[in-house]
Amino acid sequence: MSLQILILAISAASCLGFGFVLQQNAAQKAPLSDFLSPRILLDLMKVPRWLGGIGLMVVGMALGAMALGQGEISLVEPLLATNLLFALALSRRQTKQSLGRQGWAGLALLAGGVTAFIVAGQPHGGTAPSDPFRQWLIIGVMVGVALLLTGYAKRSRLSSGPALLATAAGLLYGVQDALTRVTGQRFAEGGFAEVLTSWQPYAVVALGLTGLVLVQSAFETASLRMSLPALTAAQPLAGILCGVGFLGDRLRTDPGALAWESAGLAGIVVGIIMLGTHQAMPSGATQRLPRAAAAAVPVR
Repeated sequence: MSLQILILAISAASCLGFGFVLQQNAAQKAPLSDFLSPRILLDLMKVPRWLGGIGLMVVGMALGAMALGQGEISLVEPLLATNLLFALALSRRQTKQSLGRQGWAGLALLAGGVTAFIVAGQPHGGTAPSDPFRQWLIIGVMVGVALLLTGYAKRSRLSSGPALLATAAGLLYGVQDALTRVTGQRFAEGGFAEVLTSWQPYAVVALGLTGLVLVQSAFETASLRMSLPALTAAQPLAGILCGVGFLGDRLRTDPGALAWESAGLAGIVVGIIMLGTHQAMPSGATQRLPRAAAAAVPVR
């Protein structure tokens, strides 16, 4: 792993983490009538804090795209998962909570898991499968699962809904990262003409906007503790699956390496959950107004 990829990925993670906190600060005040509607984006555009969060997110995605253009997605995705560390850092400043045992343990598990996965797996490039069936199958499964989770979240709303929406958004963002890498490869091969005549960049935009609506709907109905861990855990897992499945990424597959890779991924997920549910994370609004009443409440 080159130092440049490391710097780009960690810089992207910092922008994403700070941006998520600012977005949730604003989205929790949005009316519930905007739930799972693109209208939520129009309402939140009036809130400076949300615009600042989106600006940081855009910068983070651009830096992440640069990292994906130079390194395998199986390498970059675990590094992007450290965005939760930066989200927790900003949240601690807002809530004045100390890390405590849970925070330090989560930090150690996340950092150790990322290190174990990268060192044991040694992600490297390979030849992508020429058969498009595998690509469409993986993308179809990811999008299908995201749709199922969204449908169930719409019914459960304020109970398990936020975590399900965040998981769905994470799956879409993982696919988006994979297609972003493909778009970068097409640009390197044929410039803008090659990019504009392929379907991947349009899918990147569609996935990004859909994921954004899901994330903001999750943020408006619950605290970061309910949504951000699921989002942060689902995205790298989906991205790694896409990388190995149809982008040609290669990982070591001997028994010892597989054991450490599995342990690393487990450490990442557990660390994300421990950090995401830490008391330092903003609790958000404890109660939301009923749907009819919320429609009349402006976003402040």
